[in-house]
Amino acid sequence: MPSVISPETAVLPTWKRPAPTKVDLPWADISVIDISTFDEPGGQEKLVKQLQHAVETTGFFSITGTGFTDDEVTRQYSIGQAFMNLPKDIKDKPELRCDFGKGNYFGYRAANQAGEKKVMGTEVLDNVESVNIAKFIPELASEPRHEFFNPYLAEIEDFSRRSLALASKIFTLFALILELPPDYFSSKHLYASKSEDHLRYMIYRPRSVAQDALVDNRWSRAHTDFGSLTLLWSQNVAGLQIKTREGDWKYIPPVDGGIICNVGDAMQFWSAGYLKSTTHRVTSLRRIRIIFIDLGCFIL
Repeated sequence: MPSVISPETAVLPTWKRPAPTKVDLPWADISVIDISTFDEPGGQEKLVKQLQHAVETTGFFSITGTGFTDDEVTRQYSIGQAFMNLPKDIKDKPELRCDFGKGNYFGYRAANQAGEKKVMGTEVLDNVESVNIAKFIPELASEPRHEFFNPYLAEIEDFSRRSLALASKIFTLFALILELPPDYFSSKHLYASKSEDHLRYMIYRPRSVAQDALVDNRWSRAHTDFGSLTLLWSQNVAGLQIKTREGDWKYIPPVDGGIICNVGDAMQFWSAGYLKSTTHRVTSLRRIRIIFIDLGCFIL
């Protein structure tokens, strides 16, 4: 199904995909799965075999054949980029903030915010800037959403709905791996149900060399995701690392047209540990003279 594109009055500067990382890095061996065969006869059975290895080992995998075009993904990055480029006093409105301490996961969160969390026991502030957009359902209509997004709501909603529909296919495969009814997990993640599933635009704000050194060049400390599933639209820039079973840190390779997926803590709990929620982090490649800003779209 083609995506919805807002009228020409909503023209934005086009996000430019960064050049690929050229440095030879220790890459993780993750499965690349073409999910376009999901509805073909016998397609799900074949996909289950491919996915089973990924979830038993790294907990990370990449999917292709998703139905999202490069233009559609670029448009979402363009929307996110335009919002992040707004002056801080315009985008950081108190009533629209995401406040984890109060149990509010939707809205805007500034980078390098005084009083927010610090990194690795130092005085260095978290450099992640993000905005989490709730599902477009009546039960979540009162959740914070900046007026900047109003001209683009139709296409954001379309992208959001199609993303969760894609996630539902993965949930179906998870259920089949565990020999459960096919809708066992997908029925718990219906778009119409009130939940914390969200679309996220995110950017890492560069730090000084001195600050990066204090936190060992970590832009996101080692963690697992607490939700069921994370989808990250793949970029060309390396930075995301996973911790292997052997205890080594390896980089997730970018995949053309792919979406990086990883199992979250909730799914690991649901499956009694069979599906792996893998520890991961984001590292700045400043030490090898590559500086980048990472802007991401997530569905959890």
